Amino acid sequence: MPELRKDPITARWVIMATERGKRPSDFVPETEEEESDEAIKHCPFCEGNEAMTPPEITAIRAPGTQKDTPGWKVRVTANKFPALRIEGDLGRRGIGMYDLMNGVGAHEVVIESPDHKKRLGHLPVSQIADIFKVCRSRVEDLMKDRRFDYMLIFKNQGKSAGASLNHAHTQIIATPIVPKRVIEEIDGAISHYQAKRRCIFCDIIDQEQMLATHRIIYSNDEIIAISPFAARFPFEVWILPKKHLADFTMASDHNLQGFAEALKVVLLKLTKALNKPDYNHIIHTIPNRLNFNGSNPYIEEGYHWHMEIIPRLTKLAGFEWGSGFYINPTLPEVAADYLRDTDITGEE
Repeated sequence: MPELRKDPITARWVIMATERGKRPSDFVPETEEEESDEAIKHCPFCEGNEAMTPPEITAIRAPGTQKDTPGWKVRVTANKFPALRIEGDLGRRGIGMYDLMNGVGAHEVVIESPDHKKRLGHLPVSQIADIFKVCRSRVEDLMKDRRFDYMLIFKNQGKSAGASLNHAHTQIIATPIVPKRVIEEIDGAISHYQAKRRCIFCDIIDQEQMLATHRIIYSNDEIIAISPFAARFPFEVWILPKKHLADFTMASDHNLQGFAEALKVVLLKLTKALNKPDYNHIIHTIPNRLNFNGSNPYIEEGYHWHMEIIPRLTKLAGFEWGSGFYINPTLPEVAADYLRDTDITGEE
């Protein structure tokens, strides 16, 4: 019989369609078109093509190499086709009952490797850690601009996940408003904290560890990766720091090293179990401290930064769009069991 599960953070209900129960072999990924050598040659993110991108904002480089030249390990530029533009004032205004503002923000690209064919999960742990240290640094810098309320770090891997270029890259978009999805999480976390004086994410981590549930996929000293109880999508994974921390920019290098280890393991397991699925990952953290620090006394204690990984295995249809429900054909426990048991020896 199908099962309804309630997300303890957002209070959103998810339908677990157990009668449709799907295992990895039931999901058939879209066939990837092989890129031609000519297409790769003209990739703007490849080493040697630095002139094809906007000017370099920052990079991890070999000693003695110059900005906007080869020799980099991780490189950040502005997005050539930004969703929001950094120039101008917000210009908040209303027309009758309608509110609007100028499309001001920032849109940056973190190019993860000079190697066009390397996916994130196949990079060394040290380089994955460097990528997120660079993301941390860029968010810290963007926070200095009081026009920006929120900085979202995200990745689109593959065409069905929204990627327009195959070369591995992460994006950061700074917005003048806090996204609705983040507000829902923060509101739910603060409600829990007000009632119990505990972080709901920490409670989830403690429960999963205490019960040794089948939803744990991977764990190290710093990080835990789980299939969430009310997963919206098949094989959805959450990666969370074990120690309470609301703000991603406050994560230590040691914490990000543990995070990189966990992310690499999860991505390799997803790649092997699901035959290289397209996916999105998103980091949720607290809003810009300069604009919100002190306005909510519980946000530091109640919220907890984390990454959500969403393999693109199913499509949303009329029921989902019309109801706000999600239908997940694979129980989180089944997905976690399968991923945990997936042997990635030799997959690096």
